[in-house]
Amino acid sequence: MAQLVKRAYKYRFYPTPEQADELVRTFGCVRLVYNKALQERTRAYTLEGKRVSYVESSAALTAWKKTPELAFLGEVSSVPLQQALRHLQAAFANFFQRRAKYPTFKSRKKARASAEYTRSAFRWRQGRLFLAKMDAPLDIVWSRPLPEGAEPSTVTVSRDAAGRWFVSILLEEKIAPLPPIEAAVGMDAGITALATLSTGEKIVNPRHERADRRKLAQAQRSLARKQKGSSNRAKARLRVAKVYARIADRRRDFLHKLSTRLVRENQTVVIEDLTVRNMVKNRSLARAISEAAWRELRMMLEYKAAWYGRTLVAVDRWFPSSKLCSACGALQEALPLNVREWICGCGAVHDRDVNAARNVLAAGLAES
Repeated sequence: MAQLVKRAYKYRFYPTPEQADELVRTFGCVRLVYNKALQERTRAYTLEGKRVSYVESSAALTAWKKTPELAFLGEVSSVPLQQALRHLQAAFANFFQRRAKYPTFKSRKKARASAEYTRSAFRWRQGRLFLAKMDAPLDIVWSRPLPEGAEPSTVTVSRDAAGRWFVSILLEEKIAPLPPIEAAVGMDAGITALATLSTGEKIVNPRHERADRRKLAQAQRSLARKQKGSSNRAKARLRVAKVYARIADRRRDFLHKLSTRLVRENQTVVIEDLTVRNMVKNRSLARAISEAAWRELRMMLEYKAAWYGRTLVAVDRWFPSSKLCSACGALQEALPLNVREWICGCGAVHDRDVNAARNVLAAGLAES
């Protein structure tokens, strides 16, 4: 049975100079309102022991607009400003429930800037999107079609560090689960091979960052030579950001294709519950682990499995998948990382990663 899910479709667009100016002003106002509300909440809690609610922050925003110093806040759409207060409220809720750290101020130098518009602040007419305070629709590159009869509920406009403009359209969509199948697969994450499957297949790590490392180093050296605050430094920073954007785009595209394939071909996908945050503390492997993007791959597998009626199982991180013989179940006392193949006492010859993937699959099926 099809389920109704919230799904975001992201597209690139090219604003006119007038639209770009309006959006840049909106980004600045959103940042200011967020920071000022955070400052007031911190002051009230520190000096008075009082928690400021969203309603009180919204009333304060109205008062700020009436002052000569902040009257310019009334020149942009009020909806993105209200959404900034809602995001701050959610950040504090996560903090008090110990799901996140204390909210931090938004920097003017932050790479990405964004503004969120709800239904009252945009118009959707025959496939054209009009934002508040703008007369012309956004020039969107429709790289893929929206679902038929789509009615967006929220629109988020952003600009990344490379100067590219994006619009993310959130809507509710009915997604039908895939037909059930009997196949199941275990996956062992790695660096040389991004993923080794229990079927014996090894998915090579494309190492997108390494492929562009020389170009990135040249751009960074050029940036380091430029005088701070100069226009040439801004241009050099943009060149560095474009290289990073190319790396991130290629990596994300590869992970999307891999995760979609695994979910389509298997009813159950079993992975290891890795703590990437702790693993990157290893200075020797931090760069390679970050480039592999295991956390991003897991996130994709999680929501795609939920969409399409599949099961994702994460086995305990302390499970000895590499040292356990998948044939007889014997446990090796020690197995150094440089040992990639080993022979069990039962005579079974194991590839370290394939054996680990098979053990992960067995453990996951036992749990589920």
